[in-house]
Amino acid sequence: MGRLTIKDVARAAGVHPATASRALNPLLPGRISAGTTERVARAAAELGYVADPVGRSLRTQRSGTVGVLVPDLLNPFYPPVLRGVQEVLRGHGFEALIASTDNDPGRAGALLDVFRGRRCEGYVIASASRRDDAVGRLIAEGVPVVLVNRLTEAAAPSVTSDDARGIGQAVRHLAELGHTRIGHLAGPSGISVTRAREAAWRAGLRAAGLTPERSWVVRAGQYTASAGERACGTLLDRGEVTAILAGNDMIAVGCYAAFAARGLSCPEDVSLVGINNMPLAEWLRPSLTTVAIDQEELGARAARLLLARLADPAARVGDVALPTELVVRRSTGPVRP
Repeated sequence: MGRLTIKDVARAAGVHPATASRALNPLLPGRISAGTTERVARAAAELGYVADPVGRSLRTQRSGTVGVLVPDLLNPFYPPVLRGVQEVLRGHGFEALIASTDNDPGRAGALLDVFRGRRCEGYVIASASRRDDAVGRLIAEGVPVVLVNRLTEAAAPSVTSDDARGIGQAVRHLAELGHTRIGHLAGPSGISVTRAREAAWRAGLRAAGLTPERSWVVRAGQYTASAGERACGTLLDRGEVTAILAGNDMIAVGCYAAFAARGLSCPEDVSLVGINNMPLAEWLRPSLTTVAIDQEELGARAARLLLARLADPAARVGDVALPTELVVRRSTGPVRP
């Protein structure tokens, strides 16, 4: 028996092949009545018919795919984001093609070229730097792009977190515990979230009546545990701070190793706050006090913004800033006299 075609499905369902094709096309929801769609789907399942996405793409000029680019799949922050993106896209007949730059900005352009070769209809990008030429070219060409947790000099809709609120809560929490020398382990330069979080840390200190010192800031080369350990070691060796706001939870994970290497106890010697509330934060020892961000909702909102752009390229789609909230656990405590 040769390869099954849509004509075989249509014959089994008692409908025209064009009707069967529309009924099975996830990009055309509601075009065919529910009863007919169910009958066609049942016939396809009984026959073992599998649609040919390449052939459909050639006929309709629609691929039904969205390119999703993240900086680091090993970072626990991103799987919930990707889940949010996928759930929304699948509900509208799209699938996500996912790739990671592995924190290498030079890979972004090559990966975006791969996505374009696969005829992706739009992009959700969580890896862009503020000056990202590859992403800037996409935006300049009018390709639908939505940024996640990032901003670029080229204007595109974005979904970010309200870092000022959560970080302000974190600094106030530490100040209320008696800490007056609160350091910050910033992320890599050139990324918008790094600048926003450092600015929020400075604003939080001033709101608490404290003066931020330049020596209280050390920049981690990446948002990773190993970079966090090195940066934390540098800050601790200066002997100035009693509490640390890490640029994200992975940097905070590296702080635990730096504390142990110097025989320091957390929070007795140094209090620690992360950002993101990654899934494993509460299982660290001590459990990590952190600024919580709804990671799955970040992805879901980004997917919804992209779908709005795909439905109407001329639609005005605004930026979204999701609320944040401090989650207090056992890694913060009163300053030692």
